[in-house]
This record gives sequence, structure tokens and C-alpha cells, in this order.
Amino acid sequence: MLRTQTCGELRANHDGQTVILAGWVDTYRDHGGTVFIDLRDRYGKTQVVFASEGGDDILAASRSLRSEDVIAVTGTVTRRPEGTVNPKLPTGEIEVRVRKIEVFNKCQQPPFLPTQIDLPGEDLRLKYRYLDLRRPAMQQTLITRGRIIKAMRDYFADHDFLDVETPILGRSTPEGARDYLVPSRVHRGKFFALPQSPQLYKQILMIAGYDRYVQVARCFRDEDLRADRQPEFTQLDVEMSFVKADDVIEMVDGLVARLAKQFLGIDVTLPLPRMTYDESMRRFGHDAPDLRYGMELVDCTDLAKQTDFRVFRSVADEGGFVRGINALGAAEKYSRKDIDLLTEYTKQDFGAKGLAWFKVESDGQLSSPIAKNFSDETKQAIAQRMKAKPGDFLLFVADAWEVTCKALNGLRRRLAAELQLYQPGDMHFSWVVDFPMFDFDPEEKRWVAMHHPFTAPLDQDLAKLQTEPGQVRAQAYDLIINGSEAGGGTIRLHDATVQQQVFELLGMDETSARERFGFLLDALRFGAPPHGGIALGIDRVVMLFTGQDNIRDCIAFPKTQKAADMMTEAPGQVELRQLRELGIRVLKPDESA
Repeated sequence: MLRTQTCGELRANHDGQTVILAGWVDTYRDHGGTVFIDLRDRYGKTQVVFASEGGDDILAASRSLRSEDVIAVTGTVTRRPEGTVNPKLPTGEIEVRVRKIEVFNKCQQPPFLPTQIDLPGEDLRLKYRYLDLRRPAMQQTLITRGRIIKAMRDYFADHDFLDVETPILGRSTPEGARDYLVPSRVHRGKFFALPQSPQLYKQILMIAGYDRYVQVARCFRDEDLRADRQPEFTQLDVEMSFVKADDVIEMVDGLVARLAKQFLGIDVTLPLPRMTYDESMRRFGHDAPDLRYGMELVDCTDLAKQTDFRVFRSVADEGGFVRGINALGAAEKYSRKDIDLLTEYTKQDFGAKGLAWFKVESDGQLSSPIAKNFSDETKQAIAQRMKAKPGDFLLFVADAWEVTCKALNGLRRRLAAELQLYQPGDMHFSWVVDFPMFDFDPEEKRWVAMHHPFTAPLDQDLAKLQTEPGQVRAQAYDLIINGSEAGGGTIRLHDATVQQQVFELLGMDETSARERFGFLLDALRFGAPPHGGIALGIDRVVMLFTGQDNIRDCIAFPKTQKAADMMTEAPGQVELRQLRELGIRVLKPDESA
């Protein structure tokens, strides 16, 4: 080894020892006859001192050093003089008096320094990712990520799960997000697909009798991106045989409790709370509600029918909904200008027609430009329904059910952040269960799977498959952390006949179903056990556990929102020879239009 210790290892008990440290020059301070350098590696920092006692050539060499140079120093560990101890550093009691230096590599002027306080733009950070990854915050995040993954693996190993790898090159089964396709040179004109998840393979493993499977799996989806989504991502994939939904949920409950205790110091009460999808949409307007605060949605549609306010009355009479939220004590915190911004937010981001509001005065009366359109009795009824008290701020959206859900959920989250209704370290874990099994696509005029086409319906809803598919609930469950879906799973269909019924409902006749999933349909006829599982998004779990809001900061080499790697400049063009070997001709944009 080129070093005897790391830069975060030395303490006062090492006083007098000769050591070799290697790392990057973090800071440089020349005090005339003495040069002080903080030497950094991923383990920490150590102050190293170049003085005349080490020799004039050593002191001269130190004066040529600059930030991010890579060096090794040999010297003696000594206690820092009284009054110079740095309590902010674990190594702050000592320093290394240098007798020898070796410069491995000089750093040219970097576009930014990993130690600078003000971060550069994300594009620059991604372009020079190797510099960005030197930042202590990034290093700590990736260290935590590695520890979380190890803890996950240890937990499932303790519960007798087998870690099995599944193929990266598989068959394209276009259902859901777009596949990333890989052309086959050997089988010209045919393509592999990168896995969107190991879903089919883990079901095959259950049919093969492996009972309990786990994998840290790489997955790929060619879909539009946002701050918490990537084209390639990592998930903890789990499958179990001879289980019901409660069994899978209970297993993950234990994992959450272990992770929360180990990484957050939180004792989580089990079982984690659950609510149905219908309850979640009714109370919070979203299927991944943030339960760190209240501000629940309240339905006032019946009261809207009693008012002369045309916006409320017409929506309610035409079958729409009038729903609102109560921002407790926030009346004086929002000016008319602020309210105009909130109104524009609901219109632009969620397609709402507008935003109505009331402020609750000290005498309990509701004040607003629209208040004159409401009788005293109706205003009193609204205040009572909203549990309004003096100083509260009431906001309403009148529209279709879906619009009220989206707009009020967005408002609820925005107001909670602006009003600081939760602390940065607050964590809340819960489940949402019993999702609809199908959603109707108005453009394609057909039913689509809410989760995936291998999901089993609730036993009591099985008879509705043929008659009322929109009323069928799935044996599906999502783990929710702070208003984000951290994982989702289902109990699978293990009956080939019911599986074919679902395929037909989704618009796949027996021929097309067999073409796409023939191997699974065959396997289901050879003794398939009841089985189910879940996939947890590791990138998102790390983001939530480290208190960040951008998933790219939790991945070593992420893609941009345009699915590009700015460091390697991928995707890029390939040689014409490669395309010929694959039998591929690339069309220009105008040719493919």
C-alpha cells in the first residue's frame, strides 16, 4: 500500500508514530516559514505541516502545491499546540509533521472546487462528475447508499431469501413504459429489450420452487424524466411464494423498521399504518399522501348547491365537486398577490378553472371577495365543515374529481412547505392498498393495467372482471415515505385461465398474449404456487433517507432530464460498420417523421 493510514483515521493516541498519508490537497495556507495543508480522502481530512525542520527542499515543494493535487506525505503524528485544536474534525487534535513528499499528479485549474460552498450549476457538475463526486456531501451520500443496500441484503438473508440474478437481455413486452431495445447481430432484424423490471423472471422463479427471492436489480425505462426518475435505476426486487398481501407487507415493515433504526435513529411502530386507495384519494387527493402533516381535503359539494356563487353552483349541479383545504392559522401569511400566485399555480400546473378562498376573521366570519354570494347560514356551514377557526385560510377548487384531487394535492404540498408544517428530519412511513386494477385510456379506448397485467384482483371482485372491470380492486400495495412512492407490489395471478381473461380485457387476444408471454402462460400450467412480491426503488429510498430532493444526487453517474450522460457524452453515434453488422439503417429526422 502507498499509505499506512487514511486521512480520517489518526487520533491523539497515534502521537509519535511515523505514518504515510495519501490523498488530495483540500486547502493550502502559507504562513511564511510554515505551510499548512488539509489532506483529504473519502475517510476525512488531516492537517499536514511543512516546516524548515523537514528540510528546505520539502518546504519549497509544498509551496508548489495547489487544491486537488494528489500527493503522499511521510511524517510524524504530533499533538496540535494548545489553542489550535479543531473540534470540528475527528482528526482535529493532531497534525502530521512532514519529512517526505511525493507528488503523484498535479491538477490543472478545475472548473470548480469540490470544497467550494456555492455549488455550480448541475450541468457543470454532471460534465465534471469526477470532481463533483469528490465533494464530502456526495461521498457521504454514496457511502450511505452502499450501507443501505448492504442492510437490505442482510435483512433478507436473515429471512432465508435467495439472491438470484436475472437476465439483462430479454424479450420486449410492450406494456407500460417504452423498452430500451438492443439489436441482435446474430439474429438479424430481432431485438433484445433491457428489463423494465425482473417481473416475469421472478414469477418464473416462484413457479420453479425457489420460494423466497431477492435481487438488487438494474432496470431500464425509456420514459420522460423528472427530478426523482431516471432511465436506468436500481430496485430491491422481492418475491415470495404461498403468501397473501399481508405477508409481503409485514416482511417489508420489518425492513423499514430496521433501516429507520440503523440510519435515522428512529423507532418505528409496527405495523405501519395503511389506508385504501379510495380513502387516500378522498382525504388527500393523491395515492402517495404525505402524512407528516394534516390539511386534509374536505368535500363541500352539497353546500355548494345551496349558494348563489355561480362557479360553485354550476359545477356542483353538473356532477362536479367542490373540495377544499384548511391552512390552519395561515390567513395573515398570504397577501392578495400571494393568492394570485396560488391561483395561477392551480391553473397552469393542474388545469383547474380557478381558486376560491376565504379568510376566517377574529369573530369567526368568513371574508373574501366572493363572500357576498353566500348566505350567513351557508358560510357558517362551510366553516363548520372545514373546522375553521379565527386566523385560518380556506382554499377551494370546483371542478371534476380528478382536477380537484390534483390541484388540492399540489396546493397542500406547496402550502405545507411554505408554512414549514414539517421539519427536514421528519419521516412518515405508511401503506396504500387496494388500488383499482384497471384504468380506462380514453385515447385508445381500452382498459390498461394500473400496475401490470400479472396482478391478481381481490377475491371478492373476481366476478366483476367480465361485467364491471372499472370496479375491480387489485391485490396491490405501495409503500409511501413522506409523500413519495418508495415501492410497489402486488399478489400475482397464478391461474392461467384468469390470467388469459385479464389479457383479453387489456386488448390482447390469445394469439397476441401467447406471442408476448407464452412462456409465462405455459409455466402457469405446470404447477404455479400463489405468489407475490414488491420492488423498492433504492435510488428513491436513499434520496428520502438522506433528506434530498433530487435523485441524481443519490446516483454516482446519473443521466440528465434528457436522458444524456454529460460526462461521457452518451448517447453518441456509432460507426457505420457497426450498423451494417446489425442490419440497421438510421433515418434522418425528416425521413422518420
